[in-house]
Amino acid sequence: MTTLTVAATQMSCTTDKKRNVRNAEALVREAASKGAQVILLQEFFETEYFCREHDDKFFDLASPVSGNDTVRTMSDLAAELDVVLPVSVYERANKSYFNSLVMIDAGGTILGTYRKSHIPQAAGYWEKRYFNPGDTGFAVWQTKYGKIGTAICWDQWFPEAARIMALEGADLLLYPSAIGSNLGCDDTESRRHWQRTMQGHSAANVIPVVASNRVGVEGSAENSLRFYGSSFVTDHLGEIVVEGDQESDMTIVSTIDTDVALRRRNNLGMFRDRRPELYGKLLTLDGS
Repeated sequence: MTTLTVAATQMSCTTDKKRNVRNAEALVREAASKGAQVILLQEFFETEYFCREHDDKFFDLASPVSGNDTVRTMSDLAAELDVVLPVSVYERANKSYFNSLVMIDAGGTILGTYRKSHIPQAAGYWEKRYFNPGDTGFAVWQTKYGKIGTAICWDQWFPEAARIMALEGADLLLYPSAIGSNLGCDDTESRRHWQRTMQGHSAANVIPVVASNRVGVEGSAENSLRFYGSSFVTDHLGEIVVEGDQESDMTIVSTIDTDVALRRRNNLGMFRDRRPELYGKLLTLDGS
């Protein structure tokens, strides 16, 4: 039996970066104290979700990964606690800007960077204003505690991304997120849809999923988003086994068995029975 204890955190954020990072560190420590070995922080925990508006000042928040103070802080924390910490950052690389995730292994070693592949553009989520499309491809990392696939928020709506990470051998899929109401309203009916989509990735690939989402209201009355938390962990069949609420800063922790998941995948034969030669239309935009 190979067990792995995973955690998702969720927290509200302010414009005070140091405070946000301190809060994130406290949640990581709390999760580690509960036995978590892999701890997922939400997308852009350093700042408020600035993509809800257009303002050139937000480009100043980006920095190269090599010079990012938060990455250094979290690397030290991963070394101290012996945990895997995927860290969401706003990356500047020469003239380009990316929504990125730095994978920090237990012990503090940086394994590499994933750059968000799918960039949304909708009211309150103006990400194409601030990010280039990622150029890294989908990433699976061999960590101390197993092979982990990572993607970021809007990536989580695309089954192709999950399947590629599964094909690359992932034992676990992680999705840091920033999702909530539509701009200027309190419509949160996307919450269950958001969860069910990732539950589908879990069930279709027989792999547990961890999703971390922020909470709280950000912005002014006429330009605000309410983030609905509901961070969760699924088992390898897509069932949610633990879930956060919609308002609280908190950690959720669950233990999964990767050997049980492996046996179920093998018994179902879905990877045995795949027909890649029939899937060529997936490489087109219009299915022709």
